[in-house]
Amino acid sequence: MSTTSVPATNVSQSLATPDNPIYKRRVWVNRFNLLMSLATMTFGMVFLLWILFTLFSKGLAAFGPALFTQMTPPPGSDGGLANAIFGSLMIVGSAILIATPIGIMAGIYLAEVGRDNWIAKITRFINDILLSAPSIVIGLFVYTLVVSNVKHYSGWAGAAALAIIAVPVVVRTTETMLLLVPNSMREAAVALGAPQWRVVLMVTLKSVQSGVVTGVLLALARISGETAPLLFTSLNNQFWSSDMNAPMANLPVAIFQFAMSPYEEWQRLAWAGALLITLTVLVLNIIARTLFRQKSQ
Repeated sequence: MSTTSVPATNVSQSLATPDNPIYKRRVWVNRFNLLMSLATMTFGMVFLLWILFTLFSKGLAAFGPALFTQMTPPPGSDGGLANAIFGSLMIVGSAILIATPIGIMAGIYLAEVGRDNWIAKITRFINDILLSAPSIVIGLFVYTLVVSNVKHYSGWAGAAALAIIAVPVVVRTTETMLLLVPNSMREAAVALGAPQWRVVLMVTLKSVQSGVVTGVLLALARISGETAPLLFTSLNNQFWSSDMNAPMANLPVAIFQFAMSPYEEWQRLAWAGALLITLTVLVLNIIARTLFRQKSQ
C-alpha cells in the first residue's frame, strides 16, 4: 500500500492564501495587536508631551541670568538658584567620585575574577535588590547610619546616599560590558605572558571603556533628580555654602520646597529648577547613547 506525501512548501503556501480562514484570522489578530500597540504608544506619548510642554512653558519664564547668579530668595522676593545649583554639583559630583571606582572594581570582580563562585552570586543578588530599592529607604538608612550619629545634616551624608543609588548601575553596566569581550582576547593576552591584572586593565577594560563611561553617565543621570534621600541627609540651606560637613542647598529639595509654597516667585523658581534638571538628564542620556552607539559600530 503506497502513500503520497505532500511537500511542506505546498502546505505553507496553501495556508497563506487569502481565502484560507486560518490566514484571515491571523491577519486580523496581527492588525489588532498592531493597533493596540500603536494606541498604547500614543497614550504614553500624549502624556509625556503634555508634561514636557507644561514644564517648558512654565520653566522658561523664570530662565535668565538671575537664576544662575542669585541666591534662593526669602518668601515673596525674587531671586535665583545659584546656591542650590552649586550644592547639587558638589553633592552629585562627590557621589559619582565615590560610586565610580567602587562600581567598576565590583563589576571587574564579577566578570573577570569571581564569575560563578558563591561570593559573586550573592553580590549580584544584593546588587539587583539595590537597583530596585526605593530611594527613600536608602535615605532613611543613611540618616540612621550617619546623620543620627553625627547629630547634623551634611552634604557628605547626601553624597553617601546618592552613591549607594549609583553603585548598582555602574556595577551592572561594567559587568555586562566586560562579559561581551570574547574569551579569545583574554587567552591571547595570557599566552603572551601578561598577568591577570594587566589583561583586565589593558585588554578587556580598555576594549569596553566607552560602555563603562556610558554606565557612569547613566548613573549620574539616575541620581541627578533624587529628592527623598537628600531630604533625610543634606536637607537644605538658603545661603551659599561649600562646606560639605554642613547642611547644603540642592536643586531637588529646593524644587520640592518651592513647589509646595504659596508664593508665585518660589513656584516660578521651582519650575525653572525642574526644567534645568530635565535638560541636564536629557543631555547626559544623549551623550551616553552616543558613546554606546559609536562603540557598537
